[in-house]
Amino acid sequence: MSEASPPSQPITAELVAVLVAVTAGQARILTTHKGLALPSGPFEQTHRSLQAGMRAWIERQTHHPIGYIEQLYTFADRDRARDQGRRVISVSYLGLTREAAAIDEASGWRDWYRYFPWEDRRSDAAEALLAGQILPALAAWRDAAPDAASAQQRRLRVDTAFGLGGSAWNEDFVLQRYELLFEARLVPEALGRSRAGAPVLPTGQPMREDFRRILATGIARLRAKIKYRPVVFELMPDAFTLLQLQQTVEALAGHALHKQNFRRQVEQQALVEETGALAQGGSGRPAMLFRFRDDVLLERAISGSKLPFK
Repeated sequence: MSEASPPSQPITAELVAVLVAVTAGQARILTTHKGLALPSGPFEQTHRSLQAGMRAWIERQTHHPIGYIEQLYTFADRDRARDQGRRVISVSYLGLTREAAAIDEASGWRDWYRYFPWEDRRSDAAEALLAGQILPALAAWRDAAPDAASAQQRRLRVDTAFGLGGSAWNEDFVLQRYELLFEARLVPEALGRSRAGAPVLPTGQPMREDFRRILATGIARLRAKIKYRPVVFELMPDAFTLLQLQQTVEALAGHALHKQNFRRQVEQQALVEETGALAQGGSGRPAMLFRFRDDVLLERAISGSKLPFK
């Protein structure tokens, strides 16, 4: 006699957007529900395509137009069941745009380091948070492993993710770092809806369901992408200074860049050209305004066209 099949779960498809802008040197994301969620909604029969459905939900929820958008990842883990046992498959997208005014208090732009404060290596606060609270808590989790082999595995994962024990900090490992904190129960989302015994560590603002995991995936994708494709021009105004361009890359990468090296590499790769105008306002000598070259805009997908990252 064959075993009975497990009862089937209703499955629905959800579209989720990680929509990024950089404003005044700060990486920003468009959120809903007062910062607790990302723009999202179900894929409907009236949607011509997944991407068209995603654009429709963004504009419906936030009234914000978007430019560049690409599929990010499909989240289909079995434990993502929602109310009434519904299993939700989330198809996520990464979009780049420029920040516009929020339409209401619930839907607005927020600093993405609000959700991942340890990722902004430009600030002393992030270093203090890591050294003073996060790394000691992870060491305690490592030492609480059930056996020596598990403890060694945890040590290796922490060292690799956080740049310890001879490993270098890799800015792309945003998701790995978040998932380690989740596994160690150091973020509120790991504790379920009750949040009883929530961690006292300031590990960033939590989000509903697994939106913070989706956001971490989007940040990691964008950090990796700007190393080999000049997609950052989608975030820039038509004319900008080299300092503004550097600050945009730094905001996304979460660490400072050497000014002269950055400018030398931008010039060597012939990504920008002078506009002939100067930036107005501000103190000191007016800075030259640049724009991205037409061939960079037309052929941004060419491998090897990149912005300097180190």
